[in-house]
Amino acid sequence: MKKTLRFNKMFGLLLLGSLLAAGNAQAQLKLDGRVSARIGLTTIMPAVKSGNLSAPSLVGTQIDVGNATQVSGGISYALSDRFVIDLPLGLPFEHKIVGAGAIDGVGSLGTVQVLPMTLLAQYRFGDASAKLRPYVGAGATYARFFDTRSTAALSGLTGGLPSKPTTLSMKSASGPTVQLGALYKWDKRWGVDIAATYVRLKTTGTLSTGQTIETRLDPTAISVALDYSF
Repeated sequence: MKKTLRFNKMFGLLLLGSLLAAGNAQAQLKLDGRVSARIGLTTIMPAVKSGNLSAPSLVGTQIDVGNATQVSGGISYALSDRFVIDLPLGLPFEHKIVGAGAIDGVGSLGTVQVLPMTLLAQYRFGDASAKLRPYVGAGATYARFFDTRSTAALSGLTGGLPSKPTTLSMKSASGPTVQLGALYKWDKRWGVDIAATYVRLKTTGTLSTGQTIETRLDPTAISVALDYSF
C-alpha cells in the first residue's frame, strides 16, 4: 500500500511538472510569432535645410516644407519576447512647399504628396507580460515623392507663362531611420502605441525651367495608435 501511495505521489509530481512545462512552452509560442496591428495618426515634421536654387534665379532663393498629418497604422511581428519586426503603413502625406531665404514671404510655391515606406527592427525592454514596454528601433525609409503641384507664384518667380506654367518635381529618396517609442497594454489584446521616428533624408527638386534645388528634409514623425494583438 505504501509503495502504491509513493508511486502515485511520484506520478502526480511528474504529471504536474509536465503540465507546467507544457504551459510554459505554450506561453512562449504565444509570444514568439505574435502579430499585432495598429491604427492611428502620424504627424511628419521636416527639419528643412535648403540649398539655393540654381541659376538663373534670384540669389539665395530657397524653400521650406510644412508639416503634414495623416491616418496611419502598421503591422508588427514578434521574433521573440524582445525582438520585433515592424512595418508602418499609411496614406500619402501632403506637404506644402513655401518660399524661404531671398523669397521668404511669397507664400505657397506648391504641394507634394509623399508616401514613406519604412521597415524597422525593434528591441523592447521589460518583461513580456509588463503593461508598459519602451522600445528602440532602427531601419530604413524610402520616401516616394509624387503628384507635385506648383502655384502661380512659382511661375512668376521663374519666368513661367500662363500658357506654360513652371512645374516642379521632387526626386524620391531613401535614408536610415531610428525610432523611440513605448507600448502600453491594458490587457492581452489591446494597447496604445506612441513612437517618435527620425529619418535622415535628402532630395532634389527640379523645375521645368531647368533649375534645381538640393534640400535636406530630415523629418521627425510622431505617431499615436490603437494597437491590437492577435
